[in-house]
Amino acid sequence: MDEYHHGDEVPFNADEAHHIVKESIDSVLHGVDYNNNTVNQWTASIVEHSLTQLVKQGKPFKYIVNCAIMQKSGSGLHTANSCFWDTSTDGSCTVRWENRTMYCIVSVFAVALAV
Repeated sequence: MDEYHHGDEVPFNADEAHHIVKESIDSVLHGVDYNNNTVNQWTASIVEHSLTQLVKQGKPFKYIVNCAIMQKSGSGLHTANSCFWDTSTDGSCTVRWENRTMYCIVSVFAVALAV
C-alpha cells in the first residue's frame, strides 16, 4: 500500500468549482424556459459537463455532483448538506442559478485522494 504523505495534500478550491459549475449551467440553461419534458436531460447535461470539467483539472479528488431544477411557482425550496471529512483538503460548493421560469441548484463535493 502506498504511504500517504500529508505534505502532498491539495486543498479544494471552491471558487474554481463555482466558476466551472456556473459555466456548465449557463451553457445548458441560458435563454430557455422551464420545460417538464426536457428537465431530466438538462440536469444530466449539467452534472456530466460539470464533472468532466472538474476532472480535467487533474486534481486528486473524487467528486460528487448533484443538480436540482425547479419550476418557479411560488413554492419554497430548501436544501441542506452536511459532511464529515477532512476540512483541510475536502470541500464543497453550491451554486444557485435562476431565470424568470426556474431555479437550478448544483452542489459539488470533493473528497481528496491519498497521493
